[in-house]
Amino acid sequence: MTLFSKGGFGPLFVLQPHAPCEAVRAVTARLNRAAEDVLELAYVLEGDVSRLRIPDARIGGNLWQHTCFEIFISRTGMQSYQELNFSPAGEWAAYAFAAYRDGGPLVDELLVTDVQSRQDEKKLELEARVRLDRLGVSANLSIGLSAVVEGREGWLSYWALRHAAGKPDFHHRDTFVVELA
Repeated sequence: MTLFSKGGFGPLFVLQPHAPCEAVRAVTARLNRAAEDVLELAYVLEGDVSRLRIPDARIGGNLWQHTCFEIFISRTGMQSYQELNFSPAGEWAAYAFAAYRDGGPLVDELLVTDVQSRQDEKKLELEARVRLDRLGVSANLSIGLSAVVEGREGWLSYWALRHAAGKPDFHHRDTFVVELA
């Protein structure tokens, strides 16, 4: 895993919980434009990992109902966007939306080239590589970074760079706060 040990790897983005979560101290993310059409992502969750339910085997669809890391990507000024979910078990899922929550699954086996994770009792790390050319976007991007954390008792905690008013909603454009040229 190269991203976890790379120095000078873009700014550190600190995600905020929608509501307090005692088991998690911090969730951070980094982005790296490895090539014009490849975006590398690295997420780090710090806390009491023993209190969390971390998928270690493939669970099938609905990754967002379990511990996963997410990225939302749109061209600046466009209504359309894509959502990608990454499970610590190595699974990933993608969705394409024409407008707010108006869309469905995006099937492209070449879109994500790698998802890897590692964990210990205090930290869960995940890295993924996304081929932006497969999304049809490469410049002037608005990005939202988020995470869903599942507790052993089944509770869910929602983390994002910024939360819209009301219930957790990573699809809301107020959460797309990273601009990438």
